[in-house]
Amino acid sequence: MEFKDYYDILGVKPEATEAEIKAAYRKLAKKYHPDKNKEAGAEEKFKAINEANEVLRDAEKRRAYDELRAGGYRGGEQFRPPPGWGQNHGFDVGGDAGGDFSDFFESLFGRAGVGPRGAPRTRRGGDVHAHVQIDLQTAFDGGRTRLALQDGNGSERVLEVKIPAGIQPGQVIRLAGQGHPGMGGAPNGDLLLEVGIRDDARFRLDGRNVLHVLPVAPWEAALGAIVPVPTLAGTVDLRIPAGSQSGRKLRLKGRGLPGTHPGDQLVELSIRAPAADTEAQRKAYEALHEQFADYDPRHP
Repeated sequence: MEFKDYYDILGVKPEATEAEIKAAYRKLAKKYHPDKNKEAGAEEKFKAINEANEVLRDAEKRRAYDELRAGGYRGGEQFRPPPGWGQNHGFDVGGDAGGDFSDFFESLFGRAGVGPRGAPRTRRGGDVHAHVQIDLQTAFDGGRTRLALQDGNGSERVLEVKIPAGIQPGQVIRLAGQGHPGMGGAPNGDLLLEVGIRDDARFRLDGRNVLHVLPVAPWEAALGAIVPVPTLAGTVDLRIPAGSQSGRKLRLKGRGLPGTHPGDQLVELSIRAPAADTEAQRKAYEALHEQFADYDPRHP
């Protein structure tokens, strides 16, 4: 059999911290999850990632594996475990793998469910990765949303998920015990929900800041005005300084997504000129033209 370099599989250095290993695993598991990645080989890659995480996340397994790897073994080389290695260490098979282990793994740590001496083993259920889409208002307010999941047996279950106020796209909500069932009385895995936020017709999200494009009339921009502006917390009055131009951004402090450091709402002005549909309106534009005969908007 071939020796497996679990560090290389996760793309981390042998001295990587527990947090770095966890982050690398989550990133790769998300990329190669069979429910999301339909490319050839993605499922086998996903199993290899889970197996690598199964070893490196466990301090005892990792310590023993590092000792073995220090003997000069490298990924892809032919490998035979030292005599009595598995029996001497007596590791349990547990963790988040949630799939079959390779011959290499079983030669070191025993088969899933059966120990080196045939003793029953327990095994924590694997984590389940899924996505949930919410609207921007829910991200601002917090609240609850329903999520339908397909179980491995084809049945559907509906979960109610609590959304914390101020959550951002890409953040993960962990639902303990809602993953794959454990083996031999071991606990279930967790459900890891990556949050996505749907596009909003009024606002665009930039980190914790919220951008809103506000149409204003030419006279409001030229003379200044106080106009109503929508925010995620309700409508507020905004003062537009005289002499404003399209593209100018005004800041409503603390009106973005809530958090330890709340975001702001940026209001971008967009000057909209009304159509001249009547003779009186055309004359008004002509009079304006006469008053500003020397003004060239292309060379201000």
